[in-house]
Amino acid sequence: MFDPTRLAALVAVAEAGSITRAAARLGYTAPALSQQLAKLERETGAALLVRHHRGARLTAAGELLLVRARRVLDELDQARHELSRLAGLSGGRLRIGTFMTAGTHLLPPALSSFRRAHPDVELSVTEYVPPEGTEAVAVGEVDLALTHEYVPGEAMPPPDGVRLEPLLTEELVLVTAPGHALSAGSGRLPLAELAGQPLVSTAPADPNRRAVEAALAAAGASVAVRCESPDYAVVCALVSAGLGVAVVPEMMAAGSVTPLGIRHLEPPELRRRISVAYRPGGGTPAADTLRALLRGAFTGHPARGASAP
Repeated sequence: MFDPTRLAALVAVAEAGSITRAAARLGYTAPALSQQLAKLERETGAALLVRHHRGARLTAAGELLLVRARRVLDELDQARHELSRLAGLSGGRLRIGTFMTAGTHLLPPALSSFRRAHPDVELSVTEYVPPEGTEAVAVGEVDLALTHEYVPGEAMPPPDGVRLEPLLTEELVLVTAPGHALSAGSGRLPLAELAGQPLVSTAPADPNRRAVEAALAAAGASVAVRCESPDYAVVCALVSAGLGVAVVPEMMAAGSVTPLGIRHLEPPELRRRISVAYRPGGGTPAADTLRALLRGAFTGHPARGASAP
């Protein structure tokens, strides 16, 4: 039996004319979509695509499967719409809170899947600096919110009536300017090696900064903060320009628009836990459905329980 997600990938490539454009339409990266198509080819035992310098086109086998795939997906869409009406997902509004990293890298694919399944539900997304999102859930400003906390760090219990469901844990990594001596090597870098390095950091009250400075002090690595910014994107840009080094969440490092050297640290104790905040028993069918989609999407994300050599 063919996976509907992979059939949808084939249809998207046929309509877009390239894997890159199809991936953008579906909310995936091009490599991730290529993996889905490769699995579909293994399932069928036939080459379905021919890649060329301007994109990709379907083979005869791909064209044959495309006709069937569209029929299957149309039937599944119809079933989803009928089930949505039964579940109360044929209208209404779903309000989501998020923080910048999750809103940029993790939330869009889940919302894209939700939109395809429930096009009649109005979606709104609001950005909050954690833990403000959990407060927004508590007072009813949003139906659920993505938030985070740093480990180790001061535990901040959610407001009454709000529960946190952990979704993903990512490491904090060292970022440097490209070619920096500390970025060389494939193994983990002992925290003690950061002694004497100029540090680019977040605001003094930021939980990440307190956790990083405590870990460095425990490792005997005294550092001087040269630049500060509350925005990780700015921190990464300053590091890329050679103003110092920084310790940031791995997703921020990997998604930086400026070039960076990246190194995992030893011990790997500095982490960021991402959770979804919601009201047990007080959610709408739409909120419960999106939470299930988030759970599935985050479970398969490579940063979950992150570890590196």
